[in-house]
Amino acid sequence: MQHILLYGDSLSWGIIPETRRRLPFDERWPGVMENSLNAGGRRVRVVEDCLNGRRTVWDDPFKPGRKGLDGLAQRIEIHSPLALVIVMLGTNDFQSMHPHNAWHSAQGLGVLINAIRQAPIEPEMPVPPILIVVPPSQETARGAIAPKFVDGERKCVGLAAACREVAITLGCDYFDAGSVATVSPLDGVHLDADQHLRLGTALVEVVARLLP
Repeated sequence: MQHILLYGDSLSWGIIPETRRRLPFDERWPGVMENSLNAGGRRVRVVEDCLNGRRTVWDDPFKPGRKGLDGLAQRIEIHSPLALVIVMLGTNDFQSMHPHNAWHSAQGLGVLINAIRQAPIEPEMPVPPILIVVPPSQETARGAIAPKFVDGERKCVGLAAACREVAITLGCDYFDAGSVATVSPLDGVHLDADQHLRLGTALVEVVARLLP
């Protein structure tokens, strides 16, 4: 059994737009990906570590524990040995209480990559490869979350390119989720079930190529 750690936020947790409910495992993209890999003959388990509101390296002034860097090295230690780590973060870096742009968020991602590689795993265990998945670009936020994401559609411009540059510099694999999926028209931030299906399906081939 090969274990993949997914480190993400509400887009991977599977929040249903305009609700506080969660899609079932088989409908959110990590489940779609795991099921497809296993149906193709792999023995894979996706460990979902997805926290709503998680940033890369910044705190949420209203909710504790949303700084993605905190505890990341220990999560790698806990779940090792790992065949792959997937990081899909960035959306919450552009919440209205933050001034950050795409370059800032990508630099935060680089800090997380280094933390993963420097985690205190047991000596005989491999340092896992890392796949960066860049979330789809935000649109104008709508509904109940609109005040939280005011101006996010402007601040996130260029995120895919900035993350790709970080991935090349640090020697990570990279996938732009925006190449296959779009955010929900209901809230402009999260993913509808059909987009989870598209993303999970697209990542099957990418992840299969990275697994030992």
